[in-house]
Amino acid sequence: MTNVRRPDTRPANPRFSSGPCAKRPGWNLDVLSDACLGRSHRAKAGKAKLAAVIELSHAILEVPADYRIGIVPASDTGAVELALWSLLGARGIDVLAWESFGKGWVTDITKQLKCADVRVLEADYGQLPDLGQVDPARDTVFTWNGTTSGVCVPNGDWIATDREGLTICDATSAAFAMDLPWDKLDVTTYSWQKVLGGEAQHGMLILSPRAVERLESYTPPWPLPKLFRLTKGGKLQEGIFRGETINTPSMLAVEDQLDALAWAKLAGGLPGLMARSRANLAALEAWVDKTAWVDFLAADPASRSCTSVCLTIVDPWFLGLDAATRAAVAKRVAAALETEGAAYDVAGYRDAPPGLRIWAGATVETSDLQALLPWLDWAWETVKAENATAA
Repeated sequence: MTNVRRPDTRPANPRFSSGPCAKRPGWNLDVLSDACLGRSHRAKAGKAKLAAVIELSHAILEVPADYRIGIVPASDTGAVELALWSLLGARGIDVLAWESFGKGWVTDITKQLKCADVRVLEADYGQLPDLGQVDPARDTVFTWNGTTSGVCVPNGDWIATDREGLTICDATSAAFAMDLPWDKLDVTTYSWQKVLGGEAQHGMLILSPRAVERLESYTPPWPLPKLFRLTKGGKLQEGIFRGETINTPSMLAVEDQLDALAWAKLAGGLPGLMARSRANLAALEAWVDKTAWVDFLAADPASRSCTSVCLTIVDPWFLGLDAATRAAVAKRVAAALETEGAAYDVAGYRDAPPGLRIWAGATVETSDLQALLPWLDWAWETVKAENATAA
């Protein structure tokens, strides 16, 4: 039997999934009542809403005026792959990988595009590669925040201002929560369903003037599907960056994103959103500091994510188990939390070391995280006692 008493109070919103993430506080279906349904997305009303998403995103993210933002298909994955297929091959490539999504871009570049001159800079879960090895003469592909490891780059200081190559940054769990240095980023991607809690299937593509120059001056050696074509006759298709999407978007999802952006503005814009995420991480850090059985997977606080917070179990009993049993125990902890209605979808990513992953982005209330913390202790002690008894 466990000595930890079942807590009396549950989080008001137990949704701590790392994607799709929690909706903004106070969200309900009524916010979709003005959606442009049953109309062409190319009609004046539909285009106006798509353009508004771009304009609001531009303003809240504080993106430079000469950078372009477009809505593209297939979420962040589609946005990243559109960039890889359209821009790579002109120079050598450094691709950084320290968790599953970065490793996915390695696969795209080396096995699908089969680029000839590729350096893969890797690190284990919980660590970062040596950023000092990045060559500014080469194109660089990286994730700003490793959603499945809870490890982010601490800043953009390692990116040369006078670089010759382009930087292609997957920022899907960083945008709207972390300070992105736009002068260091040539291509930036993210999806609606992360920090703002929007709906899936739509990606955002942000291009610097240098990226546009590459698009207009370089033709890759491989075929480009229609969904990846940003140029026509050697010129950028500017309509894409005014809301004339390549394919048909969901106008329900568009309406939801407009609501999320309106909330973000009311929450204080980018500074307010960043402060909310940092406050959530601080609550988790205070608990981890006094809790013996758990630690952060991100070993260095400077590279610790304030959105996808990954926890590893360090209890000596747990570490003495074989790998399969450790994985099973961690899953049972997450399952116990879900059964109690205390936290949904907090199991660690399947390829990551066994543990928990708790979303702490801006749409999550700090009070809900604080209410969750006693439940984490209860779930761990309960599962540990059950396994010890069974053994």
